[in-house]
Amino acid sequence: MSPLMRRTAALAVAAITALIVLPARADADPASTQLNVADMTLLNGVRQAGLWEIPAGQMAAQKGTTAKIRQIGQMIATQHVQLDQLTVDAANKLGVTLPATPTTQQQGFLTQLQAAKGVQFNQLFVTFLRGTHGFIFPVISAVRASTHNEVVRTLAGQASIFVMHHMEMLESTGLVQYAKLPPAAMSPEQELAALGTAQVDSATAPSISPALLWLLAAGVTGIAGIATVRIVRRRRPAIDLAGRGAARS
Repeated sequence: MSPLMRRTAALAVAAITALIVLPARADADPASTQLNVADMTLLNGVRQAGLWEIPAGQMAAQKGTTAKIRQIGQMIATQHVQLDQLTVDAANKLGVTLPATPTTQQQGFLTQLQAAKGVQFNQLFVTFLRGTHGFIFPVISAVRASTHNEVVRTLAGQASIFVMHHMEMLESTGLVQYAKLPPAAMSPEQELAALGTAQVDSATAPSISPALLWLLAAGVTGIAGIATVRIVRRRRPAIDLAGRGAARS
């Protein structure tokens, strides 16, 4: 193969490689860094859970009328301190600002717990915390299953372990009124899309414009055409000389 043909083949291979590789890189990079609404719902939800469940657990450690309630309260408070730190660390990595105060509803839970005494406190503590843990649990599971962000995925896995453990401890008291539990925050299959995780269209959209694809294809065609013309021109003198020699003889 002539040097010209080798250069032409190399350019063609490079152009075709660009057509194949560039879209794959463009599709892969943004997916691992972008945060959607569901990711933020998880970060904010876990953060705000700690903001009210830490003081709630501390109250239970002091006001609970049974050793079990006091022990569970202390464990929940301690573990939420750990989970809160994991959430803050994740937010710092992502450059996200987290809430600094509980929600209005959570503030109301704390107010009622402060006013409650005796067995009433025990019941309210278990009811409030088991209800809120059950509410956030499907959110954590759904985000863990579908998030594109590695930091959020790791936090969701950690939060899922904490929340499941807390629900089991609260259920061990025998005070959970299952018939009165609030509905889950969402159905992972149906409602998570509304929070922004179902980005199928944007994720599969071409990351390289059709115009650029046509330009690359045209460039390959042009290079091949130029090479063909040059090869033909180089062969013409040889053909003409051969023809003249035949005519003289």
